[in-house]
Amino acid sequence: MEPTRDYPLFGGAFSATLPPGAIDVSDLRPVPDNQEVFCHRVTDQSLIVELLELQAHVQGEEAARYHFEDVGGVQEARAVQVETVQPLVLENLALRGCCQEAWILSGQQQVAKENQQVAKYVTLHQALLRLPQYQTDLLLTFNQPP
Repeated sequence: MEPTRDYPLFGGAFSATLPPGAIDVSDLRPVPDNQEVFCHRVTDQSLIVELLELQAHVQGEEAARYHFEDVGGVQEARAVQVETVQPLVLENLALRGCCQEAWILSGQQQVAKENQQVAKYVTLHQALLRLPQYQTDLLLTFNQPP
């Protein structure tokens, strides 16, 4: 079994430990500078780490919902459904010293993959870490296709 590996993110600003089989999508196609995207070669699961502008107009649970719905809009989702939203305990986070609040959200979006007409329901799990001193919302999205 292939061991996990630490991947530097955003030029080495921080890193993530990813499971065996993770592929850096930027080796396959262009990825925006504010994103790091990884996929699994067998399961079609993906992990997206995004540095986004802080959305100060939404707070708490509504901030998590805002980003989930925004991802749905970007993906041109035909349906978006939030299943659960829960706060994360800041003491358990590596970024606890600079994270004002953190949320985890699970839901489903009905989306079609690139160049496909049929839309399928995909389960998304998102973690939102709010870093106001950097004017940044850090969004991690795990896509779990059917």
